[in-house]
Amino acid sequence: MSGIEGRVALVTGGSRGIGAAVARTLAAQGADIAINYHANREAAEAVAAEVRALGRKAGIYQADVTIEADCAAMAAAVAGDLGPVGILVNNAGVGSVSEGQPPIATMSDDQLQRLLNAHVFGPLHLCRLLMPAMRELGRGDVIMVSSVAAQGYGPRMGVYAIAKAGMEAMAYTLAKEERQHGIRVNVVAPGLVETDMGKLLMSFTRGVGDMRQLDANMPFGFVCQPEDIANAIAFLCSDEGRYITNQRLTVNGGGF
Repeated sequence: MSGIEGRVALVTGGSRGIGAAVARTLAAQGADIAINYHANREAAEAVAAEVRALGRKAGIYQADVTIEADCAAMAAAVAGDLGPVGILVNNAGVGSVSEGQPPIATMSDDQLQRLLNAHVFGPLHLCRLLMPAMRELGRGDVIMVSSVAAQGYGPRMGVYAIAKAGMEAMAYTLAKEERQHGIRVNVVAPGLVETDMGKLLMSFTRGVGDMRQLDANMPFGFVCQPEDIANAIAFLCSDEGRYITNQRLTVNGGGF
């Protein structure tokens, strides 16, 4: 797909799972990649090596996206190393299992705040920091990686669904505000994906240790792979997606 070559993409949570797949996919289509990671430097370095093997520039940037000062330092470093960010993929997140999936009636403020920090305030920090330079590029793309949890609203998923719904509300509003500057803002909402987070969720909720046990009951006979999400994101950022903004693309095989 055209429209990605030569652009700079910042992928949060880019050291593994969906983020790593996004980094590889955008690099294969010609983007230089800023890989954000929180703790796993070795994994981030491995993804950067894959990007460079594709002939593109790559940098790794340690930052806790919930901390605005970390985001500011990362944004400045990326601009200095690679240039202005034209594609922002807000992928870093925290799963519901990390808080034990509390029911709404017993959920603590702290439990909800931790997920709001990751899924709302992290993307908000980066949008505020990167938007001024992105407006000058002619085209910009912001992708919020949400979840079908903000559509299904299942029991014990409230702490996660509330945070992801907030992320989506921010995306839809931002899309309308920034369209005049050539910036597209879209949401990609995965269902179950074979990532560390997905495996942890299945272990916690179903006692499943091997994702292959789930394939037969999944749409099309397999659990969604990180590359399936990455391909959807790349489409939205390409010339083929140039007239798409303020939309949610659900990638879950047609049902959750």
